[in-house]
Parts: sequence; C-alpha cells; structure tokens
Amino acid sequence: MSDSTSRALPLVAVVLPPREGFGPGRTGAVGLIAQRLAAAPGPFRTLMLGGPQSGPSFAAPPFQPVAPRWHDWGNVNLRHAAAVARALKPLAPALVEVHNRPETALALARRLPGARVVLFLHNDPLTMRGARRPADRAALLARLARVVTVSNYLRRRLLDGVAPPPGKPPAVLPNCIDLADLPAPLPPERRERLILFVGRVVPEKAPDAFVAACALALPSLPGWRAEIIGADRFRPDSPDTGFVRGVRAAAEAAGVALLGYRDHPAVLEAMARAAIVVMPSRWQEPFGLTALEAMASGAALIASPRGGLPEVGGEAALYADPDDPAAMAEAMVALASDPARLAARAAAGLERARLFDLPKAAAMLHALRRDILAGAG
Repeated sequence: MSDSTSRALPLVAVVLPPREGFGPGRTGAVGLIAQRLAAAPGPFRTLMLGGPQSGPSFAAPPFQPVAPRWHDWGNVNLRHAAAVARALKPLAPALVEVHNRPETALALARRLPGARVVLFLHNDPLTMRGARRPADRAALLARLARVVTVSNYLRRRLLDGVAPPPGKPPAVLPNCIDLADLPAPLPPERRERLILFVGRVVPEKAPDAFVAACALALPSLPGWRAEIIGADRFRPDSPDTGFVRGVRAAAEAAGVALLGYRDHPAVLEAMARAAIVVMPSRWQEPFGLTALEAMASGAALIASPRGGLPEVGGEAALYADPDDPAAMAEAMVALASDPARLAARAAAGLERARLFDLPKAAAMLHALRRDILAGAG
C-alpha cells in the first residue's frame, strides 16, 4: 500500500493505559493484545498512544508517547486523557479506542467531541475506577460510541444492574493470538513429560494449589516432573514475598521446580515443550490468555472453571476446582497416564486455539469499527 493510499484510510487512535509498556520485554497482556490488533493489516490507519517509555517501542504500528503538563488536573487517568487529547486534536481521528481505562475514555469523549470513543475492557469493570457503580457503567454505555469486553463473562459483569442502551449493546471481542508467530509445537510423542504452571506467584493464581496437586500426582507418575515459571511480578527483579517463599518451600518438598521469572518468548518455548499446562486460577479470570497460549503451543490444558476460562478452553480443556487439589491431581494423572487421551486433548486445544487466531480477531475488529463509523454505534 502506498503512503498516499494509507493516508486516505480512516485514522484510529489506540490509547493504552498511562503506565503500560510498549516495547519488547516490558509489555503486559493489554499492550500485547492491542499491539497485535493494531499492527494487523486492514482498512484503517492506526496510531498507538501511551505514556513515556523506558526503551525502544515495537516497530509497528506507529507509537506516540504523551506526557501530562503541570497544569493538567485530576488523577493519573484524567491527566493522561488531557495529554492524549492534545496530541489527537490536530489529527482528527475517526475513532479513539481506549484500553482498560473508563475514566480516560469518558474524558476523551468530552475533549474530542468529533470523534467516536470506544472503551475496551480487559478486566472486571466492577473493580475499576469510573465503572464500579451501576450508574457509572450506565454512563459509559450511554456516552461512549461502544463498550467492548474481551469475554462474555466481562460483558455480564458490565451489565450487572444496567440495561444496555438501544442500538449499541456492548460487544465481545475475545483476546487473540498470532499462531504464525509462535514456536512450532512438538508432537505429543516428542514432548517432555512436564506439567507446567505459568503465571504470577500470587494467591489469586493458585500456584500453591498446583504444588499441592503435584505432591499428590507425581508419586504415581514415574518419569514426569513439574515446574513453575513465574514470580510475584512480571519482571526479573520481582520481590521475594512471603507467599513466594511459602510456595518455594512447598515446591521443594513436592519435587516441583520453581524457576522464577522468564520473559515471554521463553515462556512460549517452554509451553511448546510441555505435555500439560495447568492454569488453576482462584480469581475470576477476565479471559485467560495463558490458557490460550498453552493450547496454541500444543499442550493439554487443565484449567480452573472460573471467570472467562471456560470460554477459552471450551471442551478441549479439563477443569478442576483450584481449592480441590485432589481433583486437580486426578486430572493430571488422567492425562499423564493415558498417552492417547493426552494427545487427543492437545489436538483439541490446537483446534480450539485457531478460533482465536489474529486474522479472525482482526476481521471482527474491522467489522465492529465499520459498524460504529456507519452510525450503528
């Protein structure tokens, strides 16, 4: 596409949270999903905006860091909105897509009256400033061009006590994965006899339940081992909290290796080797991107049945309550001791992951954008 043709396309401004990283090694799940979708080819020009960065940004799409001025009023979200609005006013974007910040979205709708502002929710709105009360969520639905959630679970939370406005019901755009960008998954017969946990080592993610289940399962699974990749935070210098120390002690007793933080490419490489990945979250997962990555990497998935996880795993996953280690251990043994069943679950997971592939998600997003710009939103 020539530069002149590209400039003729409608401009979509994608606004990240003010503290979200946007570069290799420092981007969270929200930034990764937004970057994947924004960089996908389609009938729109995209400009990403976010806070100042501590290193180089991704090569695509174009990224513009913005910073509030001393006289900008309000909390961090409102000050971020003021900085974004200054950058966008001369550009006159057709759409402004704000990720995960209700207050920022409403402020931009006021400051940019000529643009249609869309809010993308990646987390439970009932826990977010500017969306906790039914009246707050009703205002978001009424004043914004559209509100989009990454799962039906989050859509139900958004509409808790709120009636959707006529003509612009909240949409669901599931998180996506770029299958073409993943390491090639090994076939079942070449995978390591490895049961893997990936995630933050915090109570909500239930690594302690994983260790307890492994302590029950591993004695009956000769040749198998278990590992935990993760730390309290997504960074190499993550603090060694009391909970982490407790998990480490229990893991040593159970023969589970606690490997600590690994960057995202290393995590994907480990998933491509592991036979089983377990995501035993106690909290209501808004979506469950780790579960999707596990299936797309060719591992059989055991997951908690909470939040949006069943929407991700579908019938491909096995489910076990995170507060019932015996049930989780039973699922581990059922897969690890039956190669045919293990291979079938892995194949079903790969097929399930194709439903969330980037080209499909990008097509859904482009259709939603056209709908909003046509006035239906």
